[in-house]
Amino acid sequence: MNLVKNLNKSLAHLKSILALILLCWCFSANAQKIGLGAAGSKPASAAANLGIDPANPKEFTIAEVTVSGTQFLDPNSMVSISGLKPGDKIRVPGPAIPSSIRRMMDFGTLNDVEIMATKVEGEKIWLNIHIKERPRLYKVSFSGIRKGERETLNDKVKLIKGRVITPTVIKNTQLVIKKYYMDKGFYNTKVKVLQIPDSTRGQATLNFTITKGKKVKIEKIDIQGNTAVSDKILKRKMKGTKQKRIGRLFNPSKYIPKKYDEDKEKLVAYYRKNGYRDATIEFDSIKNGDETISIVMKIDEGTKYYYRDITWSGNYLYTSAYLGERLGVKKGDVYNPEELDKKINGIPGADVSSIYMDDGYLYFRIEPTEKAVEGDSIDVELRMFEGKQATINRILLNGNTKTSDRVVLRELFTLPGQKFSKTEIINTQRQLSQMGYFDPEKIQINPIPNQQDGTVDIEYTVEEKPSDQIELSGGWGGYIGFVGTLGLVFNNFSLKNIPNRETWRPLPSGDGQKLSLRFQANGKQYQTYSLSFSEPWLGGKKPINFGVSLQRTVYRMTDPTSFYNNVGQGGGGLSYRGGYFNNGITLSLGRRLKEPDRNLVMTHSLSYQRYRLDELDIFRIGYSNGVSNNISFNTTISRNTLSDFQFPRNGSNISLSGTFTPPYSAFRKKDFTDKTDTYRWVEYHKWMFDASYYATITGKLVLSARTHMGFLGAYGDKVGYSPFGRFIVGGSGLAGQGSFSLADQDIIGLRGYQDQKVGPQNEQGYPASGGGIVYNKYVMELRYPVSLNPQATIFILGFAEGGNNWGTYKEFNPFDLKRSAGVGARIFMPAFGLLGIDWGYGFDKIQGEAKRSGPQFHFTIGQQIR
Repeated sequence: MNLVKNLNKSLAHLKSILALILLCWCFSANAQKIGLGAAGSKPASAAANLGIDPANPKEFTIAEVTVSGTQFLDPNSMVSISGLKPGDKIRVPGPAIPSSIRRMMDFGTLNDVEIMATKVEGEKIWLNIHIKERPRLYKVSFSGIRKGERETLNDKVKLIKGRVITPTVIKNTQLVIKKYYMDKGFYNTKVKVLQIPDSTRGQATLNFTITKGKKVKIEKIDIQGNTAVSDKILKRKMKGTKQKRIGRLFNPSKYIPKKYDEDKEKLVAYYRKNGYRDATIEFDSIKNGDETISIVMKIDEGTKYYYRDITWSGNYLYTSAYLGERLGVKKGDVYNPEELDKKINGIPGADVSSIYMDDGYLYFRIEPTEKAVEGDSIDVELRMFEGKQATINRILLNGNTKTSDRVVLRELFTLPGQKFSKTEIINTQRQLSQMGYFDPEKIQINPIPNQQDGTVDIEYTVEEKPSDQIELSGGWGGYIGFVGTLGLVFNNFSLKNIPNRETWRPLPSGDGQKLSLRFQANGKQYQTYSLSFSEPWLGGKKPINFGVSLQRTVYRMTDPTSFYNNVGQGGGGLSYRGGYFNNGITLSLGRRLKEPDRNLVMTHSLSYQRYRLDELDIFRIGYSNGVSNNISFNTTISRNTLSDFQFPRNGSNISLSGTFTPPYSAFRKKDFTDKTDTYRWVEYHKWMFDASYYATITGKLVLSARTHMGFLGAYGDKVGYSPFGRFIVGGSGLAGQGSFSLADQDIIGLRGYQDQKVGPQNEQGYPASGGGIVYNKYVMELRYPVSLNPQATIFILGFAEGGNNWGTYKEFNPFDLKRSAGVGARIFMPAFGLLGIDWGYGFDKIQGEAKRSGPQFHFTIGQQIR
């Protein structure tokens, strides 16, 4: 009996111990605990003091829940997150308290949670939630790197002051820093973090110590398993992963995991583009050394496949023969799914989809399906769904905050009521880019189909960019004085909005008109003023461009030695030796043609120029006094399909112009007695041809090919070739100090040679008879953009060009060129227009020189036409 009693006592004691262990387990989660009593007391004693038997769980009603320890968090929010609220019934000990602790810890902002029972009366219990918040970020600092890198990392990590510091935040920041340096070739970068707490404010500073190490280069790339394609070709296709070798400057060897993954995809794509449909990379491995790695890659090329049979299904509007001819893929061609997709959907106006989608079939689609694979041959079935025609319902326009809706809408080729057309949408995108008001990279077009009624809404989203320009340059011209140019171009001017002050930015804007003012001065010696205005849609209904321009030029020749001679006489000024004065006005009218396409523009202009020479023989032909009048009519026909104005990537710009004056000499029977009588009325006819072509070679690399020609003709031998309207060739092509344009001269740049020096020269080294009467020029450029930001468009270029200028047609030889080559850069800023610098090397001798032209630097301002 005593044995039984002792056994029962032992079991009871064991039961109490197990209950106590269970109580401690239930009231703790992730090292968090509950105390049933005052803070700091043991749970068992606290339970005893409050009359709670840990061995016998009891149900209580929560009378009150309080929160302590908060710094930034709202106590009421903490109570809400805990799930414990007055009136709830909980079992103590039981699962409610541990569950509440877990919920609060999952919130992510807490470092510690403790729930204590502060009071028990009967079946009521008072609880206090004591929390310890995680520190909040005060500052981020970086060690072990340069100042410039610290600024870059601040932008990369994007940690905001006041953010709660969690292990996840620290880990993610370390990964961002590592990735940044790995993308730069520092494969072994190590990042350590030190958290410096400030307990008084509940904040902490995170200091990241970065050890970059050295850039990891690729010692060797070992490609195995390839028989059809050589190692050399495959390594060339890996643009971002290059093997180390001497002389590799522009694409140095460095291992960047992201680029390596991209290059592996490029290799597989290259194989599949050449018919190896099943090509894969079986495995690849990286052997890591201290400062170099080696890459081993094994390729399974598979079989090279060819098209055997191409069939069509689902086509009702067009025959299979017609579609096959448009597709251009024949039996025996190398199997290339990428090229097949391009011929179906990727060539606007020349692919299969354009046949349907240009006729309104918006819902048209083709699904190429491999029907059979036998040996090295593949049968492909092109399954078509033609769908129904869709009509344009609405045009939606977003983003034009400065330009009025009507100015944009009148340039669109997609109008409500017309059939949907894929080609017209692409033409519209190019037209919006050519306007010059919007960022070409941000133009978005979104067709919104309405299948219920067979219509489509087209949404155009644009982003305004600064289009007004300020041309400002200056320098000191020695005894002549200050040399400067001030030009203002407002490309989105509005004449009718002058009374509306809200549109002044800084002048009234939004109607697409152009207002240009320009002043250039070289002290009292040379001054030119010009004012022009153009309206691209005269009357607002048709694309008829009307323009008017006024100009005045003053050139005074002075004696530089007189400045010093007159000083002793008390003067100190320059003696006047002669002058040239010109006043002119030009009216123009142009229209966009419909045939053969809408890119063709014909422009007519009528100009009157009045020249007065005062003791100045500007042509050096004995004509130094008199007044000359020039009434000329010009017709220009041009076609522009450039993708962009600042940095075109494709398209062309071709123009042919003819300028004619009346043949006065044909109506005058008497012979001309002197030069004044000869050139009283200027007569000539002049022809100009300019053509530019742009094409993207690969990636962002663009090829620009240009040709320019000019011919000056005479109506007869009585007057001969006019000294007015001639060609000046050489240098930067700028009209300005030392090379300004007089008497309708056309100034043509030719890099690698001095200004005005290419062509016939007189004994003093100036253009003979006012310049040449025939010239030609050919240019080839490779361009690469550094930045396409509309605030600063920057690109670099390499060029090769050749040209020449002749004084007679007997000497004219289009293959006798003055050749040059070099490099340059261009930067376009809306405030200043296009600025450029070129270094060119002239390979040939110019007239009167014994040696080749050699190296020359050239600076340009503004868009050069020729």
